[in-house]
Amino acid sequence: MSTLLIEGGHRLSGRVEVEGNKNAALPLLAACLLTEHECVLTNVPRIADVEVMARLLLDLGAEVEGIGTTTMRVRCPAVTKDEPDPVLVGRLRGSVLLLGPLLARRGRALLAPPGGDFPARRTISTHLAALHAMGAVSLDVAGHGLHAPDGLRAASMYLDEASVTATETALLAAAAAPGLTEIRHAATEPHVVELCEFLRAMGVGIEGAGTSQIRIEGGAALGAASHAINGDYIEAGSWAVVAAITGGSLDVLGARAVDVEVAVSVLRRLNVQCTFEDGLLRVEPSRLKAAGRITTGLWPGFPSDLVSLVTVLATQAEGRTLVHDWMYELRLFALEQLSGMHGDLFLCDSHRMIVTGPRKLHGRTLDSRDLRSGMSLIAAALAAEGESRVAPLETVERGYSRLVDRLQSIGGRVTKLT
Repeated sequence: MSTLLIEGGHRLSGRVEVEGNKNAALPLLAACLLTEHECVLTNVPRIADVEVMARLLLDLGAEVEGIGTTTMRVRCPAVTKDEPDPVLVGRLRGSVLLLGPLLARRGRALLAPPGGDFPARRTISTHLAALHAMGAVSLDVAGHGLHAPDGLRAASMYLDEASVTATETALLAAAAAPGLTEIRHAATEPHVVELCEFLRAMGVGIEGAGTSQIRIEGGAALGAASHAINGDYIEAGSWAVVAAITGGSLDVLGARAVDVEVAVSVLRRLNVQCTFEDGLLRVEPSRLKAAGRITTGLWPGFPSDLVSLVTVLATQAEGRTLVHDWMYELRLFALEQLSGMHGDLFLCDSHRMIVTGPRKLHGRTLDSRDLRSGMSLIAAALAAEGESRVAPLETVERGYSRLVDRLQSIGGRVTKLT
């Protein structure tokens, strides 16, 4: 495992370009298993999670070109097995997205418990309920086993939560199920819309993408497709926080205005001086002020993936901010480490934290327990006096491409230790 050594207290300025949305790339790669024809994805993020998904496809019999680059080509004339490599599955929560395509191509899917952040606290019960509605039957095996003895069938379903990956799981299965499937209480995030667009390009009839009710006309023979992945607005927001917390100025390139607006709305409440348009988010040096209350929400609400970063930013804002992440219980716990950096934080419960600032942070050794809080702790270390060490760095590199190089390119004094 690697450690990131950070000398804090320096302004980070310049320009950074984000790559494609990680949360779009994973379901799009899974969708490539639905067809025998070639699929081409561009603006693919060069991150560890995408590489794991690509290697899962290889393990299942697909031909994959361009791993580690921004253009990937996938061909899958035959799916040769129905049990993905359990070691790879254990590294990636997004491996759950393989269930639908495996049921479609093999009639059976055996999946070890998916890994990723907080695997014990993030169930896939909504995903399984959607597949059961379409004719899948559970098998009495370790992990998650399903088979479709009569094939997948169209269904009308209501998701008990507007889960992104559960919606995507239902979409992938419905694409192969003959007839009209309706998904109500569907997630509406931009990456769900991207999956719908990709499936349409393959020949699936879809209406309602971006709304809570999606209708899918499935069962047709699916063809070749290509798609350019939209820029990652979570990554764009992350870099904006890095600039704001260090007092720097930064141009963040590559994200759509309609996506990045959800991050900008909260940044502006913290008095971050920023402007945005398609392809450009600009952050200027700012005097940060408390936001009062920040609450996460389903799209188009403030995303939970950014809550750790704005919590760290609030330590440098004048006044008191209540941060409320009702979606996940463990994200804010990871930020208790900021108290050891002299941050003023009060953890009310597993979902709420009160942050009072500004407080000068001091460097220390930090534990990157999950992807997003890991990036937020790096931001804190960049603003802190003295030296910090963040490990394991691989946790953060799962979602941020060429992280060390890009930090160095905008003036970060960071070194990767192996």
